[in-house]
Amino acid sequence: MIEVVKVESKKNIKDFVMFPFELYKDCEYWVPPIINEEIDAMDKKKNPVFKNAEAEFYLAYKDNKIVGRIAAIVNWVEIEEQKKNKLRFGWYDTADDINVSKALMDKVLEFGNSRKLEFVDGPVGFSNMDKAGLLIEGYDELNTMITWYHYPYQKEHLNKLGFSKLAEWVEYKIKIFSAEESPEKVRKFSKIVQERYNLKVVNFKSTKEIIPYVDKMFELLNVTYSNLQTYVTIKQYQIDFYKEKFIKYMHPDFIKCCLDENNNLIAFLITMPSFSRALKKINGKIGLMGYFHLFKAQHFNDRVSLYLIGVDPKYQSKGVTAVIFNELQQTFNNRGIVEVETNPELVENKAIQAFWKNYESILHKRRATFTKSL
Repeated sequence: MIEVVKVESKKNIKDFVMFPFELYKDCEYWVPPIINEEIDAMDKKKNPVFKNAEAEFYLAYKDNKIVGRIAAIVNWVEIEEQKKNKLRFGWYDTADDINVSKALMDKVLEFGNSRKLEFVDGPVGFSNMDKAGLLIEGYDELNTMITWYHYPYQKEHLNKLGFSKLAEWVEYKIKIFSAEESPEKVRKFSKIVQERYNLKVVNFKSTKEIIPYVDKMFELLNVTYSNLQTYVTIKQYQIDFYKEKFIKYMHPDFIKCCLDENNNLIAFLITMPSFSRALKKINGKIGLMGYFHLFKAQHFNDRVSLYLIGVDPKYQSKGVTAVIFNELQQTFNNRGIVEVETNPELVENKAIQAFWKNYESILHKRRATFTKSL
C-alpha cells in the first residue's frame, strides 16, 4: 500500500530533499543539487517567491520506505497576469512504479481542485527562473546545475496517467573553435552590426563590476520574454533572491553586456563555468573540500554552460547575439574553453538555434512539460 504524506516537519523537508540522492545514487549522469539551497527554496521565510505563490510538498511511502516525491504549486502572479487557472507540479521523482506516480499526482490534483484551478503543467518550479522540464532524451548526459535529471520511465508514467506534452525544450553542445578557426561569417557580421548601430560590449573584471547591471539584466529579461505565453514577470524581491543565490557561481569573464550609443543595456549573455563534475564530487554538501571543488570548476575549466540571454525586442532581429558571442569567443579562447552547453531553449526559438549552426553543434538533450485538465 502506498501512503502519501504532506511535508511539514523539518525531518520531512530533509527527507524530501534527500530522496533523489537515494533514487539516483547509482546513476553516473545525475548531478546532485546543493542540499542547503534545496532546503532554503522550500522555506517560506527564506524564499520570497512565497509572497506570490503557495506550495505543498508530498512524499510517497511504500513498506515504510520513501518511493517518491512531488510538489504542487500555484503562482498567483501567473494566474492574475495570464488569466489562466494553472496548477504547477515540480520536484517529480519516483521509483519505477506507476502506482507511486498516480498516488502523488492524485494529491497534486486534489490541491488544484481545492483552489478551483483548471489544468496542471509540469514539471516546473515556482517561476521561470527555476528548473523546468522532464528529461525525455539525453539520459546518458550529465545534467547542469540549472536542470533536472529523470529516468526514462517517468515520462512513461505521465503518459499512462493521461498527460500530454505541452512545451518542449532542446539543449545543444557547441564546440568552441580556436581563434584562427572561429567562423569568419560571425566575425564579419558582428563588426557590421556593431558599427551600424554604434554598439559597445562591456567586459567585466570583477563580480563587483557586475552588480550594478544585474537589476537591468532582469528588467531586460522581463521585456525579452514577456510575449511568451508561459512567462511570468520576475518581481524585484525574486531578483534579489536569485542574485544572492547565483552570483557566487559566476565568473566575470563569462558575462557580457551590450550597450547602445546612449549606454542603455540592450542585450546580455550570462555563461557560467560548468559545475556538473564538481557537484558530482561534493554530492550536495558544501564543506572545505566542497568549496575547493567549486573554486576549481569556476577558475580552471574548459567547459561552460550558457545560463541566460536577453535581447531588447527592438534589436532581436539585428544580429546583436553575434556581437556578444563573438566577444565571448575571444574570452573562451583566452581561457581555453572548448565546449559550451546551452540552457534549455524552446523548440520554437528558431533564431538562436539557427545561430548555433555557425558552429559545430549537437542537439544532445530534450525536455518537456506535460499537462492535463483537472
